[in-house]
Formats: sequence, structure tokens, C-alpha cells
Amino acid sequence: MKAGKQTTLRQQTAISGIGVHSGLPATLTILPAEADTGIVFVRCGVGGDPDREVRANFRAVTATEFQTVLGDATGPLCSTAEHVLAALAGLGIDNAIIEIDGPEVPIMDGSAEPFVQAIDRAGIVTLSAPRRYIQILKPIRVVNREAYGELRPNSRGFRIELDIDFAHPLIGRQGVAYDIDPATFRRELARARTFGFMRDVAKLWSAGYALGASFENTLVINESRLLNPEGLRYADEFARHKALDALGDLALAGAPLLGTYRSVCGGHKLNHAVLSALMADTSAWILVDGPEIRPEIRQEAPRRAIRGHADQATGLVAPAFGPDVS
Repeated sequence: MKAGKQTTLRQQTAISGIGVHSGLPATLTILPAEADTGIVFVRCGVGGDPDREVRANFRAVTATEFQTVLGDATGPLCSTAEHVLAALAGLGIDNAIIEIDGPEVPIMDGSAEPFVQAIDRAGIVTLSAPRRYIQILKPIRVVNREAYGELRPNSRGFRIELDIDFAHPLIGRQGVAYDIDPATFRRELARARTFGFMRDVAKLWSAGYALGASFENTLVINESRLLNPEGLRYADEFARHKALDALGDLALAGAPLLGTYRSVCGGHKLNHAVLSALMADTSAWILVDGPEIRPEIRQEAPRRAIRGHADQATGLVAPAFGPDVS
């Protein structure tokens, strides 16, 4: 197999909005990084000076309730990291510094598409260092009642096979399966939005969640129908968003996976449990030079970073970053 090369951004790019859970504004800036840097989150303090930093790694996960939270021994650094991580992984970007001046990654429209657009404005460049992959050598499975997640060998690349099952007439049982590459990610997963149920609003508010949720960033479902006037982007958008979350969560392996991830009725907690189980079993994986899975190289880049803004809320709703077992 011919090994690919590592990548990074051509120049920095920025995106601004509010956190779906905290409701607080934040600007997230993605900067180029040298080879072998990986993905590193930097929380900016007073005056924009670096405060703390944490490598995007499964060991840095401090919470998985409704979102993936990264932090260290001193506490959380950045919550709802999964969508920007999915965008970077889906486009094949190995190295980047992510600076954020708030506690939560902006939710934007509830999908990864705004992050993809920001990355496209910056452009992607290939570095001279070879890319290394984590090759799955044997199946690793985690079971939680009717839910389970499993990583299996797949030397050709990374594949997601995912089923969800909600007792709701609009959702029911949905399944998706994709071999992940930049073109497939853009076409099939990047635009899939998070979703939530109106019946859960009071409980989430009382627990400090969903304070920034609105019809602008969440698909909202009552007992019988979707309340968003624009409708769905895909008939199975619910399952596609769960696959998007899984891609972001599994990016915390620290290198691209050569394997197939199978998930049934899962979520952030299960995704992290499977990845942790894999990394704990050193006989289940190995670092290898992998096939050349090329990212899309955008030659044109913006002259300056693009700054967005938070949309005005049209009403608070409950986001479904969970439950992890449905």
C-alpha cells in the first residue's frame, strides 16, 4: 500500500456562534499546524492569550452526556467538540490548532457544514511527512443492554455502519452505511443536523442543557411531526447525524482508523467506550503506513479569516446529542 501524506490548513479560518447547551457566544479559529501535531484545542483567556490546551485524544474526554467534552485534570476545556472534529476527519485533515474563546464550540446550524465551508475558505495543503493509520487487527465490542458498538478490521479504509431505533413515527428504525472519504463525507454526512424532542425541554433546561438551542440549529420533533418549516435535508437525516457524531468521536483515536465501526442505538458515550476499549487492548491495533486516501485539495484560499455571527433564537428546544441508548 502506498502511504499518503499528512495535511493541514493553508491558512487560518474562523467561525462564530453560540453554544447549543451553554447559550454562550464563542469564536473558534482553526490554524495550520506542523506535521505530527495532530488536532490540539487551545482555550483562549483574557485578551486572547492562550489559557490551556489539550490534544484531541480519547484520554481527554471528560464527559459524554448529550455532547463530547474535552478537558484535563483542572476541568472541562471545550464542549460539543464532535462536529468540528468530524469536519476535520471527514476532509482528511491531520494537523490543526483550534483556538476557542468560549466554553463550547458554536453549534451553527447543527451540522458540520459550516465548519466544512470555513475549511474550504482556508484551503488544505499536503505536508511532506507520511500519514500513519491505526489499523484494527481484531474485533472490539462494547454492549450496553440493547445497544452495542464494535470496531472490526478493514484494511481498505474507514467505514461506518449505524442503526438507530426511536419509538416515533417520523424516525423509527433507520440505518446508514458509508465508506468515509472527503467526497462521501461532503455529500452524505456533513449537512445532517442534530435533533431533539419537545417533550424533553423542561428536563434538559433544569439540568443546564439546551440553553442555546433553537429552530435555527436543531431539528425539533413533537409527538407526531417535525416542527421545522424547512423540513428534512435527507429522509434519514437522524441516522446520518448520529453517523456524523460517531465520526467526530472516533477522530479522538489520534490517527485515522483502518476499520469498520458498527453501532446500534449508540451515542457519544458508547462511541467513547468502544474507542477506549480498543486503545486499552494493544493486541487489537497497530500503527501502519496506510493507503493513500487523498483529501480534496482546495487551491484557492481567502485573504482573511471569515467571522460568522450567532443567529437570533426563534425558540428554545431540546437537542438530541443523546440519549446514548434509544
